[in-house]
Amino acid sequence: MKFTEQYIRGVWVIEPSVFSDDRGYFMESFKQAEFEKFVGKTDFIQDNESKSSRGVLRGLHYQTGEFAQAKLVRVIQGSVLDVAVDIRKSSPTFGQYVAVELTAENKKQLFVPRGFAHGFVVLSNTAIFTYKVDNVYAPGYEASIIWSDPTIGIDWGISEDELILSGKDKTGKLLTEAILFE
Repeated sequence: MKFTEQYIRGVWVIEPSVFSDDRGYFMESFKQAEFEKFVGKTDFIQDNESKSSRGVLRGLHYQTGEFAQAKLVRVIQGSVLDVAVDIRKSSPTFGQYVAVELTAENKKQLFVPRGFAHGFVVLSNTAIFTYKVDNVYAPGYEASIIWSDPTIGIDWGISEDELILSGKDKTGKLLTEAILFE
């Protein structure tokens, strides 16, 4: 596996070694010892999966307090633009983001540490998105930053009229109003 830390410290792109032949391919999608060598100790406790249509934008989500989550995300069908926003107010990269196209073909993964809001938009007709988390889902600690926050300025790579948003994602807070990490 190839581990590449992004310009925002703690965010990593992970590219697995893929072995292909006429039968298909094989890859290790996660190897704890190698992960910990580069990223550090993270105790993943749950795997989640979602299927979405083109234009679905999920985010920018995070959990606060003792229920903050780190995530290791990847796409197993289709393609998405995946985004991690630094919401640690004492960070030199506060309010900045990393955006990576994750596809079934490139098999890249993105590690999003605690202290970041996370979201993605589906660029293909459909996408199956899977992720590991290191903490349980706690609805009372869930928070959301509006996908279109002008101070963050994310280029989602898709026109606004194509976006499909949940009610929750239409009403996220601005970064200036959000509950932040230290």
